[in-house]
Amino acid sequence: MAYPSHTSDDTFFVESDEPCQQQQQRINMRDAAKMIARNKQEMIANELSRLAGDEYLEDIMQHMRHMEDETLPDANLIDMQREIQWFMRPYLIDFLIEAHAAFSLLPETLFLTVNLLDRYCSKRVVYKQHYQLVGCAALLIAAKYGDKKDRVPQINELNNMCCGLYDAGMFTQMEMHVLNTLDWNIGHPTVDFFTQLIVAEERDTREVEHMAAYICEIALYHRDFVSTKPSIMARASLALGRAILGKPEVNDGEWDHVENVTLLTLSQHLHQPSVTLSRKYSSTYYSRVSAKLADFLAQQAAIARRGAPPSPPCESALTSKPANVYSTPHKGLGAVPGVADGYMTPPITPDGACFGQMKEYQIVPPRCPLTPTPPPTHHVSYPQQHHMAAGPSYFEGSQAHMAY
Repeated sequence: MAYPSHTSDDTFFVESDEPCQQQQQRINMRDAAKMIARNKQEMIANELSRLAGDEYLEDIMQHMRHMEDETLPDANLIDMQREIQWFMRPYLIDFLIEAHAAFSLLPETLFLTVNLLDRYCSKRVVYKQHYQLVGCAALLIAAKYGDKKDRVPQINELNNMCCGLYDAGMFTQMEMHVLNTLDWNIGHPTVDFFTQLIVAEERDTREVEHMAAYICEIALYHRDFVSTKPSIMARASLALGRAILGKPEVNDGEWDHVENVTLLTLSQHLHQPSVTLSRKYSSTYYSRVSAKLADFLAQQAAIARRGAPPSPPCESALTSKPANVYSTPHKGLGAVPGVADGYMTPPITPDGACFGQMKEYQIVPPRCPLTPTPPPTHHVSYPQQHHMAAGPSYFEGSQAHMAY
């Protein structure tokens, strides 16, 4: 049987004597052409997005302001938690920052994670042995919401970072419970969003942007800024960053009382930041802003010492004040370098009696030191009409039932 001859060379089965090197060169040229076409499409899409953004910028900002108010957590409601105390927060934030860096997630993912965590703690009773679990669930939700699919943490990876304290099913159930508690309202205009807008408008340098990001992450550790609007935080952190770096001030309008108070409070919390956070911003990628902030604070302290009269030797002991419970605790405190720096510390003190289906508590290896538990205090009775509800039934054992 004779088959008709094909004049075109686009068939699947073509025998050719063309050398392999020439075939490979042709394939490379084809891939290069596809890449060039894809880049052109991306440039056109970005330009169209910019034009559309300029046209609807006012509507976008109005919507963001509305979302900012709707998704702001209430620190006063978190105060009413019986087991969760503010001294535990820095340990959890350290853990989230380490996990965020380990998975190379976007900057806004970290701020969205903390926002989801605080909003959940404003609405539900959280036991201390589940505090880290809620943080992991918030990180999963935030990563799925805004990051690339291949960057989203796996449950087994998070469980390893938690030293195996939880079962895989607990992560899934807590994630679903956080979503249901927040009515699936995940979107939140983070401080990173407003920072990018101001930086683009004022044409700030990369160094100022990194310093502002460092200051905003320092604020994550403290209760004073839990209920601060991201737009106010972005403006205050950029102004403070310019002052620290010696950059000229920007005349961007008048400041109201809340913005002035936020700026002043931020300046008072820059001393002794978290070791984990300071190490993160000590790299050249972040312009080494942690070292520059430390140098600035040292210069200010030296100026203050030169301007102040000498104090009697015993005066400091007589006028010493008790430690602030809201200040950021440090792992190691620099007393013994290398002993505790870099450890991923679970911010909870697990006890198996408070959780029916949790793995039986075992002594963990030295790499995972536990958070110290404060001495017992008298419980304060709360009004019955409070709307905070207890967590899911899966997290309520017969010996751990709590309700307001």
